[in-house]
Amino acid sequence: MKIQERTGAGNNRSAAPAQPTMGERLPAPPRERKPALAALAVLLILVGALGATMLVLRAGDRIEVVKVTGDIQAGQSVGNNVDSVLVAEDSGINYVKWSQVDALKKLKAKSTIYGGTLVIGEMFAAKSSLPAGKAIVGLSLKEGQYPQNIQSGDIVAAYQVGNSSSSSSDDETGTGSSGSAGTGSTPIVSDARVTFVPKDNGDSTISSTNKRITVTVDESEAAALARAAAANQVALVQVPGN
Repeated sequence: MKIQERTGAGNNRSAAPAQPTMGERLPAPPRERKPALAALAVLLILVGALGATMLVLRAGDRIEVVKVTGDIQAGQSVGNNVDSVLVAEDSGINYVKWSQVDALKKLKAKSTIYGGTLVIGEMFAAKSSLPAGKAIVGLSLKEGQYPQNIQSGDIVAAYQVGNSSSSSSDDETGTGSSGSAGTGSTPIVSDARVTFVPKDNGDSTISSTNKRITVTVDESEAAALARAAAANQVALVQVPGN
């Protein structure tokens, strides 16, 4: 009887599920593979590498273009106020290439161009385009008839100067200009804009003391200023607004 009980107890123990011993790991479930995500990651890496390569190649593709080194007023040519710079080529910008600088010097600025500006073709034209109602007058002035520091872009007033007695005798004989515009304290032109002042070199002066200066004035004032300039009776004075 005792033998049967022991045998039954042993059978009960063997029928119980075996427990894992210490240090053993449970089997991990198989990982689910996602080939679409892997392909997308590879594609993004390739796109990034291609973009970086294009940027490097484009940075190395530079062209030599024209930059102005001084202010150019409307109606002026660039003259020698030019320099060359390297920029990244861009088909959307009409840069004037340095190889075209000689042709550029034959053109006129459509409007004021400030020093340091990169030149594009649309800034210049074959002929000067003055605003409606404006005229350009050239002056030949001696030292003392213009401010020492005068430069392009300045606003000046033009006064008539000279021998008043000769002017009155000319009026009496009918050879002088009519009216008294510009005499005394009344300027011939109150707000002329200087558009050209030559540099101090040998080929920019008429004589050792005369300087050619070009101003833009209202068309209605151009005749009186031109007459006074022809008689060498013009003096320029800088006024507020510069």
